[in-house]
Amino acid sequence: MATEIKVPALGESVTEGTIGEWLKQPGDAVEADEPIASLETDKVAVDVPSPVAGVMSEHKVAVGDTVEVGAVIALIEEGASASPSPSPSPSPAPSPSPATSEAKEQDDGAKEGPSEELIAAAQTLSPAVRRAVLEHGVDPSTIKGTGKDGRLTKEDVIAAAEARKSGSPAPSAAPAPAPSPAPAATGGERREERVKMTRMRQTIAKRLKGAQDNAALLTTFNDVDMTAVIEARSKYKDMFAKKHDIRLGFMGFFAKAACLALKDVPAANAYIEGDEIVYHDYVDISVAVSAPNGLVVPVIRDADKKGFARIEKDIADFGQRAKEGTLTMEDMSGGTFTISNGGVFGSLMSTPIINPPQSAVLGLHRIEDRPVAINGEVVIRPMMYIALSYDHRLIDGREAVTALKIIKEAIEDPTRMLIDL
Repeated sequence: MATEIKVPALGESVTEGTIGEWLKQPGDAVEADEPIASLETDKVAVDVPSPVAGVMSEHKVAVGDTVEVGAVIALIEEGASASPSPSPSPSPAPSPSPATSEAKEQDDGAKEGPSEELIAAAQTLSPAVRRAVLEHGVDPSTIKGTGKDGRLTKEDVIAAAEARKSGSPAPSAAPAPAPSPAPAATGGERREERVKMTRMRQTIAKRLKGAQDNAALLTTFNDVDMTAVIEARSKYKDMFAKKHDIRLGFMGFFAKAACLALKDVPAANAYIEGDEIVYHDYVDISVAVSAPNGLVVPVIRDADKKGFARIEKDIADFGQRAKEGTLTMEDMSGGTFTISNGGVFGSLMSTPIINPPQSAVLGLHRIEDRPVAINGEVVIRPMMYIALSYDHRLIDGREAVTALKIIKEAIEDPTRMLIDL
């Protein structure tokens, strides 16, 4: 009996998505709850699981098609089994060689967990392929993709991992070409490539342009002496990590400082809806995180009621799940204020764009030693520029400057965060 696979509910206000990749092809065996397709929505890429075990019978839609919630995208023959593929004739096991031993050592190392290089390389892949790369510890750049437009599929990764275990070259792996001069250096050939924007990238573009068109954007700047926070972090980071099992970072300090500012300047924690202003007696901080498919902003709920450890754990969890592509719509819904840290990429100064319908965003930047005048003397201090972009329709300049000044003072004297000053 054929079972229809339908697009599941994708979250509040999300009614459709785009087929990003088929993880199972017609004739493939499918286990119950096993992902069969990767679906791109406005905010995240999600896997569509099979409700039954059987064999993939038919794809009803193609990669790139837009489908609505509840639409039938595939058929699975329930209880059927995949036809066995002809297996190659057995060959005598090769004697161990240095290359084989090296491959075995690499495989053993992969079992201990993926390296930072593998995690970085896997960030541009679909969720299912990314999980396979991290699980098997293979380098995706050495595998030739067999999917549409040369995309890497989950089967390519598994085949490469099995080939490495057996000591034979991976069937899908392309031999590493010898370095060759760039095309411009030889024949002067210049190439262009057109790639369709992902659904998430299209949504990001629309939302950011909409923020520019609808809000009266303005940015105010200040600089912060990071000496006190750096000293506190250096003094307590080992005890903090031992007690809470999480690293003490800078984001926890800025999140708590922002909570103080939003309490004193409630307009920065509000937004405009029609001809009304919606104020909040809670602080839900959206944290801008770079994901493989674009920028995402998961939300730290009730940040004003959480301690440093809980905030740092939430941020670390969001960052890991953004890389793995496992953030949910619920993780990113809501939010009353945003913090964006361009400093991790080396940014010195920027004018961040607000995240609609929010009315303000705090931009953090890199820390660098600069000469500053203190008590009539020039000294070198670790300084950071901070920026607050805001919607001038709702927030006056005095309020914006006041909010940013409160954040600056709390960072320069962290005791203020303990005694609510």
